[in-house]
Amino acid sequence: MALLNFKEILELIDKVSASGLGAVEVETSGVRLRIEGKPREQVIVREVASAPAPQTIAAPQPAPAGVATPAEQPKPAEDADADLHIITSPIVGTFYSAANPEADPFVRVGDRISKGAVLCIVEAMKLMNEIESDVDGVVTKIFPQNGQPIEYGEKLFAVRLG
Repeated sequence: MALLNFKEILELIDKVSASGLGAVEVETSGVRLRIEGKPREQVIVREVASAPAPQTIAAPQPAPAGVATPAEQPKPAEDADADLHIITSPIVGTFYSAANPEADPFVRVGDRISKGAVLCIVEAMKLMNEIESDVDGVVTKIFPQNGQPIEYGEKLFAVRLG
């Protein structure tokens, strides 16, 4: 198998991006090419209340087996995430939760943090960049795993304000 040319590499990048694959690795003639994609995020659709539309009333029909009726469906959380602040990555790099592999993480879920507190390190081009909190609150979620590559604008932390 011959080496891939630049156009073929770009096409492969586009296909990995469009498919939502995590990564693709190709090895040919002793050259290995790894393309890491970003998995597609799950989309949550919420119903928004609007002016009622004219409706025709039909006789109720039983739901098919295994399908929940509206009365049985779980209720969405009542603005449970309204007071969450999302801290995103200001740069592309590698996420590290601690200063070194033997150290404790800067923060854990449930920790109270204050504005200016170091939350993690993002390594970019061999530079270690400390990411600080821009709010006071409690960490409710840490999105990336330690050592995971991250993109600009990617969610890092969810913080409940207060």
